[in-house]
Amino acid sequence: MTEFNFRLLATDNQARAGEIHTSRGLIRTPAFMPVGTAATVKAMFPESVKKTGADILLANTYHLMLRPGGERISRLKGLHSFMNWPGPILTDSGGFQVMSLSGLRKLTENGVVFKSHIDGAHYTLTPENSIKIQYLLGSDISMCFDECLSLPASRDQIRQSMQRSMRWALRSRKAFRERPGYALFGIQQGGLEEDLRRESSEALCEIGFDGYAVGGLAVGEGQDEMLRCLDFAPMQLPLEKPRYLMGVGKPDDIVQAVTRGIDMMDCVLPTRSARTGQIFTRYGSLNIKNARHQNDPRPLDEVCLCPTCQHYSRAYLHHVFRAKEIISSMLLTWHNLHFYQDIMVGIRQSILSGSFSEWCVDFFQKWQQGDIDPI
Repeated sequence: MTEFNFRLLATDNQARAGEIHTSRGLIRTPAFMPVGTAATVKAMFPESVKKTGADILLANTYHLMLRPGGERISRLKGLHSFMNWPGPILTDSGGFQVMSLSGLRKLTENGVVFKSHIDGAHYTLTPENSIKIQYLLGSDISMCFDECLSLPASRDQIRQSMQRSMRWALRSRKAFRERPGYALFGIQQGGLEEDLRRESSEALCEIGFDGYAVGGLAVGEGQDEMLRCLDFAPMQLPLEKPRYLMGVGKPDDIVQAVTRGIDMMDCVLPTRSARTGQIFTRYGSLNIKNARHQNDPRPLDEVCLCPTCQHYSRAYLHHVFRAKEIISSMLLTWHNLHFYQDIMVGIRQSILSGSFSEWCVDFFQKWQQGDIDPI
């Protein structure tokens, strides 16, 4: 069986191109992971997600433990079989949901006691049972359980939260069952504080993980502050292991993150935005519900090869969105996910060829130009 490993193929300044080998296949990096929170990427067939170019999906421990439950998914041959996705799956441990459930939970050193947002039932999530649930799901990459603190917060709050997360990281590591081809990632915390991030990184490295995530960003701090943190945070993590930026982001965020040494990213933005009519193209974003699209026979992006752009006009997409037809979410989501994977292809190819800087100049020139003029 394949051992889990990361192979670095090329660098261009801090940007890296590589391969992650797992028991269920290869992940080309830099990689963007579509989010399948509840064992589905909304409005997409798994086969369609694969056709966009995605190598790996993300699912969520918190949501799946509530419904349908880790034990049930295990009895049904695991998450891959359950959702018909044969490739690698990374599962978030539930730490982000701990933050978002601030009004429904009680945080202790042991873990988190919370009320289900579905039926109000009480649950306990600890490092140990988070890892157990991820094992039952069959996750190829599990995440250690952490506390994701919303920003802004005081330095003392950030320090206490980070140190608790490091204690939970050790417990997660001890609870993880080693198997060939499977991995456990640690999560760096520390807010926007360089010294606290370094303290977190040193603690994680002492424990030892198969990969490392930069956590606790995209939680209210703004893009400038996030990028300032990314100027130092990834460099504090081991060079020979994959680096994962959690919950990011917009297309320009992704490119900026790669320039700072990030290898993996995930975000609900391309799927969630599609359902609200926000579309991403080479020339920035557009809102398909705007009236200027109602007579426009052109595709969303004239060079895009996704089925939406190949077969459907802006006028049609405007119509089905305004009419609240289900096909609107399907077509717009397919385009957004395809566009994100196109970005990753461009990034990987340019790093491998040593032309990443030139690729970035071209990307940002077009991105800042704005959408094509109306006809």
